[in-house]
Amino acid sequence: MIEILTQAYLSQTHLKPAIIRPFVFDCFIMRASTQHLQQRLSTPAQHPLIDRLSRLPFGVTLLISWLAGAVFTLSLAPYGVWLLAVLSPAVLYALLLPNMTAGRAFAIGEAYGMGLWCVGAFWLYTSIHTYGSVPIPLALLAIAVMGLGMGLFHAVLAVLFNRSVGKQPRAVASLWVIQDWLKTWLFTGFPWWFGGYAFTSERWLSSLAPVAGVFAVSFVAVLFAGSMVELVRRRFGFMLASVATLALSIGLWLINLQCTQAKNTAPLNVSLIQGNIPQDLKWLTEYRLKTLEIYGELTSTEWGQDIIVWPESSIPMFQTDALPFINEMVKVANLTGSTWVTGVPYKDEQAFDPTIHPYAPFYNSVVALGTDADGIYKKQRLVPFGEYIPFQGFLNLFPDLAGSKDVMNYSRGTVNQTPLNVRGNDMGVAICYEVAYPDTTRRNAKNTDFLLTISNDAWFGTSAGPLQHLQMVQLLSLETGSCFLRGSNTGVTAIIDHNGDIVAKAPQFERTVLRGKVEPRTGITPYVRFGNYPILAVVFLLLALSVLGKLASRR
Repeated sequence: MIEILTQAYLSQTHLKPAIIRPFVFDCFIMRASTQHLQQRLSTPAQHPLIDRLSRLPFGVTLLISWLAGAVFTLSLAPYGVWLLAVLSPAVLYALLLPNMTAGRAFAIGEAYGMGLWCVGAFWLYTSIHTYGSVPIPLALLAIAVMGLGMGLFHAVLAVLFNRSVGKQPRAVASLWVIQDWLKTWLFTGFPWWFGGYAFTSERWLSSLAPVAGVFAVSFVAVLFAGSMVELVRRRFGFMLASVATLALSIGLWLINLQCTQAKNTAPLNVSLIQGNIPQDLKWLTEYRLKTLEIYGELTSTEWGQDIIVWPESSIPMFQTDALPFINEMVKVANLTGSTWVTGVPYKDEQAFDPTIHPYAPFYNSVVALGTDADGIYKKQRLVPFGEYIPFQGFLNLFPDLAGSKDVMNYSRGTVNQTPLNVRGNDMGVAICYEVAYPDTTRRNAKNTDFLLTISNDAWFGTSAGPLQHLQMVQLLSLETGSCFLRGSNTGVTAIIDHNGDIVAKAPQFERTVLRGKVEPRTGITPYVRFGNYPILAVVFLLLALSVLGKLASRR
């Protein structure tokens, strides 16, 4: 090719071949060298360890990804190895190599998600097999199918990261936050295993929670994870953003930002009753009166306290069926000057219309009764297949499931319910599973002085589930700047201050009473005021910039 170009040029000039040939050859070599240099500059330098990842058999890569997802759960309660909330995403980031096909990226992300959910959610096995009487093979299959389905979130994340956005830490951190956010509402949601919860007790990072919520904490953790991998690849510039966000959170921690203040009233004396009713007995008709007797006996020494709390569905029947018992308890509460707050299935007979539905709507609810108390809260976020059957019309297409539409479902409470009035204070409420939904609890916390969540975690036995549930409430206290009371049938029953610290805690699986004080507070945190909108705006903007950068690099 060079000879042809040279002869063509010589035919139009009077220069000698001996002069022009070296000139053209040198120009060609310089151009080739420049292209090679540009290619080297545009290709990230890789550490030998990272380079070896591309030579691993794909099956080994999938196993590493699955294990990385599995160990992520060790960063949360009760294990608390928060460093794994950084190292685990870092492994996934490293495995998603440049020029990888979409199919391989999808498989690696799916393996990671399956490891996370199959190991992390294994506590569901207790409720499925032990209390649901599902045979062991089918219970294990159910966990695997759930892991496969929930793993799709990380699978899609991996594909988008590898094919559609720039391969940068800010891109993977943004995608991570978006997939966590989607898990709070898509297909009813399952908002568990957010990385930010791993840092609940690490104030140098969780100080971001009152400002922008748990997703902001997760964002910084995953951003740092990606930056660590790039540091190994000798791309040092990416660490600047991680250091900057970490400096911001440390700064908030050092100045001890307090967005709420104690009310000018005395703290309230509270007694949280933990009945420890076995799950296999709780709903038996013949055990209902025994349950009321147990709670009544535990409460007999507590009358005179400002607030007495019974956990979720501690009255295991509709309020209409338990009316004589409830009236007697209210009478004693009024005589002793106590407020009695209890969980009870509430049947709304006034709303019953037989032309619309064959039975009156009923709710998983909390009522405040007795001295200086008023109000009812109805649970908004119901547990699929536990409190209602989703897609009932669709399920009727299957012969074995025909008639499922006739199963009685709990009804949903409305959004933005009025807080309960308790001793001249407004108390926000969340029932069991719904406290895991950050935005639901944030709305319930507006215009309140303190918060209450009641639960029945007996479904999950001695697994990590109840302890992770408690950890979420701790971070919610930070997000809202409010004190939290947590009453549970088998534990963990606890009192948590506005900084997310456990002030008092009852031992699990004991029939006991937890006594302590709760401090009403005023004010509002930026997170309660603005919700997830600020962090979502940031991550969507970063993703847009990353996509534009990738498109520009292809030109």
